[in-house]
Parts: sequence; structure tokens; C-alpha cells
Amino acid sequence: MATLPGFGGWAGAAAANALCFVGSWFFTAAAWVQLQLSEQTARGEWSSAAVQFIGTVLFNVSTAAAVWTHAVSAERRYVWAPDAAGSLAFLVSAVIGLSAVAAAVGSVDLRRRQWAAAVVNLVGCLAFGVSAVAAHVGRTGVTADPRLATAGTFLGALCFLVAALIVLPRGSAGPSAHAHATSS
Repeated sequence: MATLPGFGGWAGAAAANALCFVGSWFFTAAAWVQLQLSEQTARGEWSSAAVQFIGTVLFNVSTAAAVWTHAVSAERRYVWAPDAAGSLAFLVSAVIGLSAVAAAVGSVDLRRRQWAAAVVNLVGCLAFGVSAVAAHVGRTGVTADPRLATAGTFLGALCFLVAALIVLPRGSAGPSAHAHATSS
């Protein structure tokens, strides 16, 4: 929500920075779970998850720095922006992930959940990369393109959510769901 285009203008940079900082910890927690689950899978999947986890930790650092610099009046011109190193880690993770999917299920077929999720994830990583470039703060203290930086971050996060939803297990109805369905 903090990277929703227009949110920072409406709520203010401090609120957007704080929400990005809090959200970055949820992001890292999800990457940690993915890393733990990938220990039982192919080496490529684990490598992809490990690089992604490192990228999320780098985002924790950058969002913490954004909250801190906003509190320092001389540094208020800086706003939250995805860390370039975290974005690079995400791109590397996506390439490793694509290779792992190719090794596991074969040639590209977007009708397969694994391929669809890997491609959507790659689009999210590319959006974060564009966001990092657009968020570059020059010597004058001016961000290259704050709207593109925010939009890229929002699109990247949305792609990551969609990719995760694509690979969620389908239709595992437990006893209570079965009981509710039969009682209706």
C-alpha cells in the first residue's frame, strides 16, 4: 500500500517510509519461509531462494535507512527507494529460478503453473530494477523519476504476490471445509 502511486503524496513521505519498512519485514519473512521450503527441492530452487532472501535483507537495510534519513532534517530530500543491490539480487534470483523451472519441468509453457509463476516473478524483478534506476538520487539531491520509482516498486510487489498465488496448492479442503460443503 505504501508504494501505491499517490499514497506518499497523500499520507506523506514519513508514513510511506514507515509502511515500506514494516512491509519489508513481511517480505523477508516470506522469503525465509520460501528458503526453508526449498531445502527439500532441487539445488537451483534453493539457490534462487537464497539469493532472493539476501535481496530482501538488503531492502530491510535500505528501508530502515529511508526512515532514518527522513527523520534527519538535512536529509529529508531522500525518500524510500528500492536498494539497487537488492534489485540486482532479485534479478539474479529470477534467472536462477527460470533455470530451475526449466530443469524441473522442461521447455517454456506458460500454461504450467511453474512457468507462469517464474515469468511473472521475472517481470516483478525487472520492475524492481527499473524502480531502482528511477530512484537514483543525484548529487543535487533530486530523484531521477520518483513516480516511476514508486510505480515500479508497486508493480514489482504486485507481480510477486501474483506469482506466489499461482503456485499455491489448489483445493486442499480439510475436514471442516468438507463438512461445510456437505451440510449446505
